[in-house]
Amino acid sequence: MNAARRKAVLLLAGMTAAAALAHVGVPTEKIADRWQTDLETMFPPAFGDWEVDTSLPVILPAPDVQAKLDKIYNQVLARTYVNRVTGERVMLSVAYGGDQSDGMQAHLPEVCYPAQGFELRGARKVTLELEGRHIPAKRLQTRLGSRYEPVTYWLTLGETVAATRTERKLQQMRYGLRGLVPDGMLVRVSTIHRDAAQGFAVQDEFLRAMADAVPAASRSRILGAMS
Repeated sequence: MNAARRKAVLLLAGMTAAAALAHVGVPTEKIADRWQTDLETMFPPAFGDWEVDTSLPVILPAPDVQAKLDKIYNQVLARTYVNRVTGERVMLSVAYGGDQSDGMQAHLPEVCYPAQGFELRGARKVTLELEGRHIPAKRLQTRLGSRYEPVTYWLTLGETVAATRTERKLQQMRYGLRGLVPDGMLVRVSTIHRDAAQGFAVQDEFLRAMADAVPAASRSRILGAMS
């Protein structure tokens, strides 16, 4: 074999190997296909002293915001719960997307609320203690005129909770190296309270009761797997 032919063979072999490695690195299996997801059944309509308040209409996002959500998520659940004892109300919003690859990104409340006219008055990271898990979450203080709405939310990716965009990216890469396309969930609660500390305290009470009531089979997908 002459030098020119040998060079051509080696080049072809290198290209074939590179193509094979590239194929291995491309996620091919969606985690969403491993389980059935129905937000209506994953989140009970009543638990502890809380139940869905059917007397209040569900407030839907503006049409342009809703259009963006429809592109990102497969399912969206919106409910208002009322405490039968205290009368306190908590709004729960859950958005689920079966494909959280690089092309699909969560629509974060920091973006969603201002898009609807709210003023973002404060944001901080917190760790929620729910069902023996330490859940990295975020708390916002928002205002629209005389409406003060404290917000708590967290993001899941598969069975992990991603606290920041960087952590979310790292988790996507970890799943990708295993050939998996992760699904994801945004869990958000909010209350109408001028006193943010009081609002967050009500949310904590609600979240503890909710975490205890969600089906055991769905708990790791909502709260993250036990460490």
